[in-house]
Amino acid sequence: MITKKDVEHIGWLARIKLSDEEKEEFTTQLNSILDYFAKLDEIDPNVAPTHHVSGVVNVFRDDAVKESLDQKDVLQNAPKKEEGFFKGPRIV
Repeated sequence: MITKKDVEHIGWLARIKLSDEEKEEFTTQLNSILDYFAKLDEIDPNVAPTHHVSGVVNVFRDDAVKESLDQKDVLQNAPKKEEGFFKGPRIV
């Protein structure tokens, strides 16, 4: 359980000034978070983890070798080309 003194210490570590109302509020909120973790601890550890609830799996197509495009056809719509290659802007 988190006490008001614990919240004061956390505020001091974070260099945050907390009013008495905020200390009470944060004490309640932090305790409710810890209660939730206690509920999670009650879960049966022998249950297998669920990665996908819906059971959907990736569907991949088989790799198939195909004829590649001709270099002339590939460079047909290139804005700039030089010696059979794409030409890009100078980087340096």
